[in-house]
Amino acid sequence: MKTALLTTAFLGLIAGAAQAADLPADIASSKTLHLTVNGTYAPFEYVDPDTNKLKGLDIDLANAIADKLGLKIEWTNTAFAQLIPSLDTGRSDFVISGFSDRESRRKTLDFVDYLESGPQFMVMAKSDIKSPEELCGKKVSTTRSTSYPAEIAAWSKANCEAKGKPAIEYVPAENSIYARQAMQQGRVDAVVQGSTTVPYVMQQTPDTFRGIGKAFSIGYYGIAFPKKSTQLREVVTEALDGLIKDGTYGKILTKYGLQDSAVAKPMLNAATQ
Repeated sequence: MKTALLTTAFLGLIAGAAQAADLPADIASSKTLHLTVNGTYAPFEYVDPDTNKLKGLDIDLANAIADKLGLKIEWTNTAFAQLIPSLDTGRSDFVISGFSDRESRRKTLDFVDYLESGPQFMVMAKSDIKSPEELCGKKVSTTRSTSYPAEIAAWSKANCEAKGKPAIEYVPAENSIYARQAMQQGRVDAVVQGSTTVPYVMQQTPDTFRGIGKAFSIGYYGIAFPKKSTQLREVVTEALDGLIKDGTYGKILTKYGLQDSAVAKPMLNAATQ
């Protein structure tokens, strides 16, 4: 029995060493990942007002990946528009921050897709607007540095302008919180948020907001890597696949009520838009 235990422990050390060897040398040496998020996008990443610490699905998932790789994480909270620059300058090893995989972003980035999502309209609960079509000619806000402004424009062209109705008037916002505040203040008629965010916001603020229609395009949230970071990308993909297989990924999604948005396995650059 003792010999068997020693053999098991030795094999475990070999496996751990092999995994560490797969990491880029600087990360293997420091045992640290430097990650950047925009902490305004609950339930994915947000600042807990009681502890002033980052919380959310992406935080939990990144921590689980780091644990599997034997690493710790140093987090930086920044504006959404600074996420890609943080990769370009090497300040961040990868980005996991409610970040949509988009073809236009793949000129410099690769995405390991881990969650299905899409843009959805949301109005105030007391609003008279009952369907997305009633938003033609209305003011709609969303985060300006996301893919959603272009998707709003495409939806408006197909569902408003093509039918002789006035176009949606897009009103930019710095982040999703500011977009909702603009709607609460009556400055816009609706907002567009991720279909994974709308249920959470409605749950956290009962009788305040109401989703209308379904996601009007389907895409994926992805972990973004610089094109040159193939070694780290492959290690993280393998770790994420392990978390899916051992059930950790499913438990994290269930914690935030997003189990229906799960993917069966990590996918590389899977979004088609």
